[in-house]
Amino acid sequence: MTPWREPAGAAGGPNAVLLIEDDPGDVLLVREALSDAAPELELRDVGTLGDALAALPDGIACALLDLGLPDTVGLDALRAIRERAPAVAVVVLTGRDDEQLGIEALGAGAQDYLVKGRVEPEVLARAIRYAVERRRAELTERELLEAQLQARENARLERGLLPLPLLERGDLRLHADYRPGRRRSLLGGDFYDAVELADGEVHVMVGDVCGHGPDEAALGACLRAAWRALTLACHPPPETLATLHRMLPHERHAPHVFATLCTLAVAPDRRSATVWVAGHQAPIVVDAAGARVLELTEGAPPLGIYEQTEWRGQRVELGDDWSLLLYTDGLVEGHVGGGPERFGERRLVATIERHAGDLGGVHRDGPELLDRLIAEAERHNGEPLTDDLAVLLLSCPGG
Repeated sequence: MTPWREPAGAAGGPNAVLLIEDDPGDVLLVREALSDAAPELELRDVGTLGDALAALPDGIACALLDLGLPDTVGLDALRAIRERAPAVAVVVLTGRDDEQLGIEALGAGAQDYLVKGRVEPEVLARAIRYAVERRRAELTERELLEAQLQARENARLERGLLPLPLLERGDLRLHADYRPGRRRSLLGGDFYDAVELADGEVHVMVGDVCGHGPDEAALGACLRAAWRALTLACHPPPETLATLHRMLPHERHAPHVFATLCTLAVAPDRRSATVWVAGHQAPIVVDAAGARVLELTEGAPPLGIYEQTEWRGQRVELGDDWSLLLYTDGLVEGHVGGGPERFGERRLVATIERHAGDLGGVHRDGPELLDRLIAEAERHNGEPLTDDLAVLLLSCPGG
């Protein structure tokens, strides 16, 4: 038989087994049985539950538990060990007349039970090995189930944070990329949305909640949902911004949390747009003249930090063929060459012009352009960007 090995991740010495038994005679019998049948096992012994809890987990792979300890009654010892060291396999030792109690112990979390006086050395060694493998399989199955549940929950949250844009006429093209800064996470504090109203006016928004945790992600989803509801209800953007500004202090988890936001309304004829900015980066326009940051003279502070009663938008002319890039600061705040210098808007504009080619290329290859922009920022940063990132490319191919 292949020698038993301790499960990966245990902290102490290999093959450690803890015998919890107050009868010296039984301790001697177990020690002699394992020395013959499984000499590779390291046996430790204690006489009370209290001593056992002090010794666990400390690299223990399996506990041999006598249910007749002086400081506990019945299955209480098993429950205490399971709570103290959930990864440790437990084999219950019962008396000749307590076999039913051993069966009940299986239901309470033990991996096996043995009746004292009826166990051959090889059976004892095999029971320990099987118990450890069984416990490892149980934990692996539980972790897999938890991962699946978490994935489904993340998917539900992601659908709330990253909605399907509601663009009806099809004369505009919208491409988006979203990447949270937290490792192994689907969600961050950035958010965006786009909807088209019955008159053909298209509203697009991108926002950024300060911070990177799940609380920020939840707040971003809340702000996004409120923006969509208010916009579809045909509230003017200044009223929508005012409502979000009033709402944020009641939804945030800490008083210092704020959010920046850029929202724009594209006219039904697609030749102009009005832009509102609350502490956010101005959009970048790409047209026949190249790429450039929109020069905005109107703006407001971020949502949730100052008293604000007026929200002014600025009209911009777009012409026939154009694209607008809206993004959060995660795209431009990466460093350059490991120093303090940031990637910045200037490099972003130059990267757009270098990779976009003619305007038709922007329209046709929007997703590839976004990938290249992010890759360029990461290349300068020397590693993946650590801040949340949302970037949208809204294009009008013209007639």
